[in-house]
Amino acid sequence: MRYFILLLSTVLFSTTIFSQTLDPIKWKANVEKEADDTYILYFEAKLDKGWHLYSQKEAETDEIAPTPTEFSYNNTPETYELVGETFEPAGIEKFDNIFEMDVKYFEGKVTFSQKIKLIDKNLKAVKAEVFFSVCDDEKCLAPDIVEFDLNLAGKASENKGDATSITEEDRNKSEGLNIGVKGWDKFPREDVKDKSYLTIFVLGFLGGLIALLTPCVFPMIPLTVSFFTKSAKDKKKGTFNAILYGFFIFAIYVLLSLPFHLLDSLDPEILNNISTNVTLNIIFFVIFIVFAISFFGYFEITLPASWSNSLDSKANSIGGVVGVFFMALTLALVSFSCTGPILGSLLGGSLSSDGGAMQLSFGMGGFGLALALPFGLFALFPNWLNSLPKSGGWLNAVKVVLGFIELALAFKFLSNADLVEHWGILKREIFIGIWIIIGIGMVLYLFGKIRFPHDSPIQKLSMGRKTLGTLTLAFVIYLLPGLTNTAYANLKLLSGFPPPLFYSIYEKEAHGPLGLNAYTDFEAGVKAAKAQNKPIMIDFTGWACVNCRKMEEQVWSYPEIIDILKNKYILISLYVDDRKTLEEQDQFKFLKPDGRVKSIKTIGDKWATFQTLNFENNSQPFYVLLDSEMNLLNTTTAYTPDTNEYLNWLKEGLKNYTKP
Repeated sequence: MRYFILLLSTVLFSTTIFSQTLDPIKWKANVEKEADDTYILYFEAKLDKGWHLYSQKEAETDEIAPTPTEFSYNNTPETYELVGETFEPAGIEKFDNIFEMDVKYFEGKVTFSQKIKLIDKNLKAVKAEVFFSVCDDEKCLAPDIVEFDLNLAGKASENKGDATSITEEDRNKSEGLNIGVKGWDKFPREDVKDKSYLTIFVLGFLGGLIALLTPCVFPMIPLTVSFFTKSAKDKKKGTFNAILYGFFIFAIYVLLSLPFHLLDSLDPEILNNISTNVTLNIIFFVIFIVFAISFFGYFEITLPASWSNSLDSKANSIGGVVGVFFMALTLALVSFSCTGPILGSLLGGSLSSDGGAMQLSFGMGGFGLALALPFGLFALFPNWLNSLPKSGGWLNAVKVVLGFIELALAFKFLSNADLVEHWGILKREIFIGIWIIIGIGMVLYLFGKIRFPHDSPIQKLSMGRKTLGTLTLAFVIYLLPGLTNTAYANLKLLSGFPPPLFYSIYEKEAHGPLGLNAYTDFEAGVKAAKAQNKPIMIDFTGWACVNCRKMEEQVWSYPEIIDILKNKYILISLYVDDRKTLEEQDQFKFLKPDGRVKSIKTIGDKWATFQTLNFENNSQPFYVLLDSEMNLLNTTTAYTPDTNEYLNWLKEGLKNYTKP
């Protein structure tokens, strides 16, 4: 269900603008003596939730790939020898649709280790450095280096460098990177905000509203509310019990997510490891197929009747608050045949995302609240019961429609497994073709051309069937270009759902740029902007930046946007992970605000420092609109998957630009 309701999330969730330096990873090191001449060096990285550190293994490809983590050891003159390679744990391995390859990364806390054997028995310390880059699901940070001095007596400390080594020439070169951006009073920086779980709560709530309209739940509303309001001698007590009943329904569904928090606390990576497992994706595919067949009415998925009977008897015998709780638990069990598939979808979606247990709790809370609200509201306003539609065949129709949706989502899980294993059985056009067939089946059902076991004869099509049938038909028509080998096959509204464009039955050219004339040197770009009287867009990007590629492929490729970037702006793309070495006269040392001395040796070092110094931001993608006099033309922005939002941002910059 989550994959269906995620289509709504672009409306409910707007991307936060990042204008603040991020520091989502903390490194520390220590030393352990194994024998008289043998030591083990440990390097521990602790990442904020949602951030990834990539494996040391470099991808065997000439295409864009993640920046691997690298460990190097200063052993000049040779005083020790490395025993084997630097060890890393298993981590998470999954196919990445943007990089178009299997990617290995780490989350939470990860420890690397390196065994050394001394040559010089009097050696007191070892110097080591870690080169790394981290990303989350929206942005990457420029590669960075952390240096350590590891005392073989057991102490280790980060080597931040000697600030006194900064020369006047270094200061002048550092100051040369400061372009003096003006206009922060008009377009102030915005603080980084954590992504809210409100969206998943709302989407879970929508799932609960859908569950309310199923034949297992809807008829229970008037029956249960009437029981509480009429059976109680005290009307207020009856109303209180009905509201308490609704609260317990909400609480039960939240409690169902608690075991996943226990798993998450034991191992922060366990839920993600499960989600990337091919076997699990196939199991979810089978389960969703079973759910769909059940919703079509060929059999019922129910929990053992003895469970609900036992709880029901306890509710009647105990009474009071505890009795109300058992009544709520009984409802959860009895309605499982309808709510189970929806909850299964929510569980599958949560395991397949970075949100994990907390996201599942918010989703379950929203789901439980949607189920609970009617019982409380109708208890407070019993006259509303008269306005409820009568139970009938329409309830089964809702259930069958959910069956079609479950059937479509089942193939998403099979697609995940197919992409990871490269089976080639569910390529993009085949996947879309299956969705088209399912959509046509749903249209025929809604217009009464096909029936399922529990459907009543249709005398006249309701307005609901006509409306939903028409919308489904429109969706099927939207899918049709996805079968072609044309520019219209992109289906941007479904980005991330079908397999990627390259995974096709057609021969595809290798991934490449959009043909934009982008300057990769800032000074050259500014010179061109002055000569052509055009505004500037700075694109802080990276060769190994996942969402930089996603923005280029899914947002920049929009005809009106690519036209603006080609003809209205001077585009300057600065790659913060470019490891090409600068000319020796251009290298220098930079004193960072945290007191660390950073050696500016590569092109990437230069542009990463340039970004941080001028815009107090170190994430990519990151976009800035300026005129040639360094006046801001709009607020800075980051990963913006909404095409219209990004287009309006570009147009606003053009509107604010005044030609000199």
